[in-house]
Amino acid sequence: MDLELGHKPEVDELNDVSVDLAAANTADPPPPPPPEVDDSDPYGDESGADIKFKTMSWQQTAFVMIAETVSLGILSLPSTLKAVGLVPGVILMLGLGIIATYTGWVLGQFKLKNPSVHTFAEAGGIVGGKFMYEVCAIGQVLFLVFVMAAHILSFSIMMNVLTNHATCTIVFTIMGMLISLIFSLPRTMGSLSNMSYLSSGSVVAAVFVCMIGVGVRREGTEPNIFHAGIALYEGFGAVTNIIFAYAGHVAFFTLFSEMKRPQDFHKALLTLQISDTLLYTVTAIVIYYYTGDKVMSPALGSTSLLLAKIAYGFAIPTIVIAGIINGHVAVKYIFLRIYDVEMMSSKSAKAKWSWFWVCSALWVIAWVIASAIPVFNHLLGLVSALFLSWFTYGISGWFWLHMNKGRWFISKWQTFLFCCNVAILPMGCTIMALGLYSSGMNMSLESSKACFSCADNSLPELH
Repeated sequence: MDLELGHKPEVDELNDVSVDLAAANTADPPPPPPPEVDDSDPYGDESGADIKFKTMSWQQTAFVMIAETVSLGILSLPSTLKAVGLVPGVILMLGLGIIATYTGWVLGQFKLKNPSVHTFAEAGGIVGGKFMYEVCAIGQVLFLVFVMAAHILSFSIMMNVLTNHATCTIVFTIMGMLISLIFSLPRTMGSLSNMSYLSSGSVVAAVFVCMIGVGVRREGTEPNIFHAGIALYEGFGAVTNIIFAYAGHVAFFTLFSEMKRPQDFHKALLTLQISDTLLYTVTAIVIYYYTGDKVMSPALGSTSLLLAKIAYGFAIPTIVIAGIINGHVAVKYIFLRIYDVEMMSSKSAKAKWSWFWVCSALWVIAWVIASAIPVFNHLLGLVSALFLSWFTYGISGWFWLHMNKGRWFISKWQTFLFCCNVAILPMGCTIMALGLYSSGMNMSLESSKACFSCADNSLPELH
């Protein structure tokens, strides 16, 4: 019924209107609109996906982070106390651990503010454009591939110890590469969470065996409280063991993207940082206290051959799994750059074979690097100094400044945070410069080694 302008409605017409309104009020409400899909999320709407990625709880994420960060590199930390002294070494471990906790917190905040961020490359692109995207992309892939190579080499050294050099080291490196490749085939981080529990337990067991071994032998002089007179490149080379022990940040964005609730990232982060800081500090103090000037790097060399074999046996899972997690992050970035999320979450034959070939290519490259570069350990340190000094420390200050632009001085607390994050930037520069200097000096003093040799008694410092 139409009510024309200027027409005075009759009583019957008004009654008809009231009836119509009453009927409208009693009718079923319209259905709610469908939920909006966050297109900025790297995995988007997974309701119809064959493979779902956002499945990890914060507890699972914490253990994956521990497995990725804490590896046999922990056994190089006691020698750091020998180089710089007990008190300075402990202060450095605690101080750098606290700073790493804060920088990781900033990365989590950046992820929540920018849900599309899946790797450091995307984060770098947001704050620095296309150029910074490519720099971070190259840096993260290069570093991760070198870490993969370090774990292959470490696997071969472990097998040499356990088998008394039963065969050529190249055979063991190929074995390590193939095992790592097979366990890298699952496409979700959630599939690695069960392995991460085993990895975390294995490194703790290996460390305790080592501590018991040095406690029983009790050889060496009293530990140095302070140590002066050491060359700069030697001292900072030792300190880099601590710096790179907190090197898990390169994988944080990828891990946070696969959480059910990325808002819980801080719980996983605190679990990681409290665990690794306490484990690093206690292990280094105990082993150095009982070995003194006879401490070796890795510390397994400070105990008996039998206990070293037992410790290596316990460490098998962490040697393999820590490399797999780092490799997974690299493979996933390369895959998503070549293909898209739909291919990533598909169970089609094309998707499976594409993932397999990307995995295979990166693990073969890592094997070649581990076997072909005579000064691999120092080159790993050089690559770490060049890129990891920024992933773990320096670049988070830039991220904070970008997130809080226009709000740097709105309160005393905000001003304090501004000063802290501004200071983190030159800290990254200093770590990079001294790390490059230390690695360059060590490489220049390194005696030549044969490529693809059958035995290598050195163990890369893994983190």
